[in-house]
Amino acid sequence: MSSLFSNIEKGAPIEVFALNKQCADDKYEHKINLSVGAYRTEDGKPWVLPVVRKTEIRIASDESLNHEYLPVTGNELFTKAATTLLLGVNSPAIAEGRAFGVQTLSGTGALRLGAEFLTKKLGYTVCYYSEPTWENHHKVFMAAGFKEAKIYRYWDPKTRGLDFNGLIEDLENAPEGAAIILHACAHNPTGCDPSQEQWKKIAELMKRKKLFPFFDAAYQGFASGQPDKDAWAVQYFVEQGFELFTAQSYAKNFGLYCERVGNLTVVQKDKETTAAVQSQFTLIVRAMYSNPPAFGSRIVGTILNDPQLRNEWMDCIKLMSSRIIEMRELLYKHLVELKTPGTWNHIKEQIGMFSYTGLTEKQVKYLIEKHHIYLLSTGRINMCGLNPNNVERFAKAIHEAVLTVQ
Repeated sequence: MSSLFSNIEKGAPIEVFALNKQCADDKYEHKINLSVGAYRTEDGKPWVLPVVRKTEIRIASDESLNHEYLPVTGNELFTKAATTLLLGVNSPAIAEGRAFGVQTLSGTGALRLGAEFLTKKLGYTVCYYSEPTWENHHKVFMAAGFKEAKIYRYWDPKTRGLDFNGLIEDLENAPEGAAIILHACAHNPTGCDPSQEQWKKIAELMKRKKLFPFFDAAYQGFASGQPDKDAWAVQYFVEQGFELFTAQSYAKNFGLYCERVGNLTVVQKDKETTAAVQSQFTLIVRAMYSNPPAFGSRIVGTILNDPQLRNEWMDCIKLMSSRIIEMRELLYKHLVELKTPGTWNHIKEQIGMFSYTGLTEKQVKYLIEKHHIYLLSTGRINMCGLNPNNVERFAKAIHEAVLTVQ
């Protein structure tokens, strides 16, 4: 008797994790891993934020805590703090009771939860995401039941910057009632963000076209070291009267990658809808994973609600963001000194963890095979994988690849 599973085809490997394993298995002493999106110290090691370690110990030592289930919508200490971090301490939406948070399984879970609500409860069928984008946006929304997930132009390969005119044209052509996925800051994978004036034009268009903003905020505070600056676009849209969702992740800015700490912030026009909307999220969560885990949310909630711990966290994100900026400047400097063909201004003009280098797939393959430098086939690199000890060698490898491989 044959197995029910005998005709199941093996799925394609997830590139970033496959590359990370390939790098881990590589015995070459001077390999460089620029693939997986995680912060690294100047020694190339994972970093537990000191304030996080201190808070973990405090929580583990608190004998009043237990392992009972959290509420279905999560740890309220955390969700309120996360929503306030995003919308600002003086947010009218919070003060008026028309904004709330739902704890999720990191940012990916927040996207999926929001997508489930849009399609199951509000009847949305079409979403738009930027091209190029983080690979999961298409997968998450289609898996949630959207009939179409389309792209809007974002990256201009000629200028290696934002294709704002293409973005505007594509959103103008989007049908009324479409959900638009927007990166709040530090666009993944390009590192290119609209200016504040460009955000205002995007908001005006979306209001006129009645498009629904769904922000993905994976890097608040991590991009610039200033949480309010990184949340400017979301806060502006709320000021303009939009109802919206924002998926928040605390993997990068708290270093809690494996704890899967996320929040879905929901903003409405009227507080009278809050109870009904919350109840429907409760039913969706109950059917998907019942309720979220406690430990990571306790860490974030404790830190954000304690002034001293919050200040220590602010110091940590300033340190991380400033080191990334320093690596951008160093990489750019070395490429210019080498007279590497092409323009490299985009390296220092982009922001956040990732840089879309402009390297071709063949050049990437050359870097992996000859120099043991691991990066995605799109040319996206994690700037955190660079440090003072390897950035010059990486620049020389790029120089060689550009000259050798067309």
